[in-house]
Amino acid sequence: MKIRVLGSGAGGGFPQWNCNCYNCSRIRQGALRGKRRTQSSIAVSHDNENWVLFNASPDIRTQLENFPAAQPKHGLRDSGIKAIVLIDSQIDHTTGLLTLRESTRPLEIYCSEMVKQDLSTGFPLFAMLEHYCGINHHPVPLDGSGFEIPGIEDLRFHSHALKSKAPPYSPHRHDPHEGDNIGIVVEQVSTGRKLYYAPGLGEIEPRVQASIQTANCLLVDGTFWQHDEMARAGISQKLALDMGHLPQSGPGGMIEALSAASRARKILIHINNTNPILDEDSPERKILDEAGIEVAYDGLEIDL
Repeated sequence: MKIRVLGSGAGGGFPQWNCNCYNCSRIRQGALRGKRRTQSSIAVSHDNENWVLFNASPDIRTQLENFPAAQPKHGLRDSGIKAIVLIDSQIDHTTGLLTLRESTRPLEIYCSEMVKQDLSTGFPLFAMLEHYCGINHHPVPLDGSGFEIPGIEDLRFHSHALKSKAPPYSPHRHDPHEGDNIGIVVEQVSTGRKLYYAPGLGEIEPRVQASIQTANCLLVDGTFWQHDEMARAGISQKLALDMGHLPQSGPGGMIEALSAASRARKILIHINNTNPILDEDSPERKILDEAGIEVAYDGLEIDL
């Protein structure tokens, strides 16, 4: 299985266009040892030719231009992207669908019924795309049972509902519904190797714990280091858990949760611009290094 991290940042990327926080200001000045990041998305393939796109960020055009394996090779208009799986209906994970409107065939989109509802009403991307390329919606199961994607032989996908948050525009932002956010296990049938992808995690439930313990590679929520990180940065009083993100530090945090995955490759993705782990010389980054936890970056390629 081949995995490409197209974007590794949270909403707004890094640096965020209007942010002058400690991290954003320093990377612009060349005073921070770290990498710029676009908004989070990955692509997965079994043959390095046919790819499944997970989320479509506003930065998708730039991401695909930097990803030769997915670029057109057969015919005048073509793409290696054969299907799109949406983890949630957040703006930073779905707006890129509009960039893909030039497709010569309907977009094959796999998502929960709740995500479909949000993208048909509060943020009606699906209705908008019907005036361009159109879409074919495929519902995904929420109980961990598997599904397949035509043309993506040797990969099977197992999705389950997570306790997180619907986007702020959703009518049930403060009334959680099953399927607002999902986690995905991608299993290569021929080898049994597994990737667990969950860029938005608000709680380590039993099904999440089981996926963490059985996967060979983890790409999981790395949004915030601290629960009150936004307040400490002087940006907002919003707390990490209230936004549907489990912070890395502290009792019950992501570092502690990942300690159960002793044999897996552990990688954080969806990193907010305020997170000190973006500074590769920071004490927080050293803590991750000592815990055997990596930080995803744009262009990271994983052979699993």
